[in-house]
Parts: sequence; structure tokens; C-alpha cells
Amino acid sequence: MFTRILAVIMLLTMSTYAKEKEMSTIYDFEVETIAGEKTTLETYKGSVMLIVNVASKCGFTPQYEGLETLYKDYKERGLVVLGFPCNQFKSQEPGTELEIQNFCTVNFGVTFPMFSKIDVNGDNTHPLYAYLKSEKSGFLGSESIKWNFTKFLVDREGNVIERYASATEPKSIAKDIEKLLKK
Repeated sequence: MFTRILAVIMLLTMSTYAKEKEMSTIYDFEVETIAGEKTTLETYKGSVMLIVNVASKCGFTPQYEGLETLYKDYKERGLVVLGFPCNQFKSQEPGTELEIQNFCTVNFGVTFPMFSKIDVNGDNTHPLYAYLKSEKSGFLGSESIKWNFTKFLVDREGNVIERYASATEPKSIAKDIEKLLKK
């Protein structure tokens, strides 16, 4: 009996490990657009990605303008900014997806891809963010996201190159983006 239980545990562990190994690149992660359509990041393969957890009622919300500027300035050369609304930090993203989309469009002219609300920390962390955090830790090696507008820069091959704190202004990332776009 003990042998059977041990065998079942081993099979479950191996199955979980195999599934984790299947998610070997950032392009494998399933995401949902703000319009509710399921897709994967495969859509952006070959692009430089700037992935940001965003919120509409945050002190850093004006960064939408800088993110949109980066997107417009570099999208023809291969940059895509991906916005992932998150309501985990003092409930600063309470709206529905439609309300979020309207807010971003009306107030900041956002045209870069936006996605459905996700969690970036805790038990319900979206798998994409679990991956990003494991690839690039934050201050003093911490993996947790500290606040809205934490940014991850990903190269054309899907490697997480850099993680930027919430206070990092989008324009200050331009030099790093330019380096990746030249490759």
C-alpha cells in the first residue's frame, strides 16, 4: 500500500514538473486581453516587450503618458508595451475592464495592448508574473511586486533583461529599450 501511495505521489510530482517545464518561455503564457479574448504572448514573439502592472487611481498613474510615448516612439522598431491592471495595492484599480480601457483611452490616449485584471502577488499570482518575478528579482532579491507600475523589460528572444521599480519614469528606460531594439 505504501509503495502505491509513493508511486502516485511521484507521478503527480513528475507531472507537475513536466507541466512547469512546458512553460519554458515567456511566449507560452496565456493571457486575456482587456476585451476578454484569450491569447498567449506568442503574439509578441520577436518584439521587445515592456510589461507593466498598472492602476488608474495611483500616484504613478501619470506614467501611462510616458508608457504611451515609448510605445509610439518605438513600436515601428519592435517595441510593445503590455499593460496588466492590478487591484492589489490599496484597491487602486477598482473598475471593470471596460472602465479601465475607457479611462486609459480618454485620459492618456493609450493605444498599447491592455489586458484583464490580474494578481501579481499572493496565492492567485498570474503565472506570467510568477515567471517574471522568478527571472528578475527586485530590491535585495525580493520577488514580490512592491507597487503599481513595476516594469519588466524583455528582449526579442523572450529573456527578462531588467526589472524597474514603480518610481522609474518610462522615459528613463528609453536607452535600455534602444539597445535591445538594435540587436
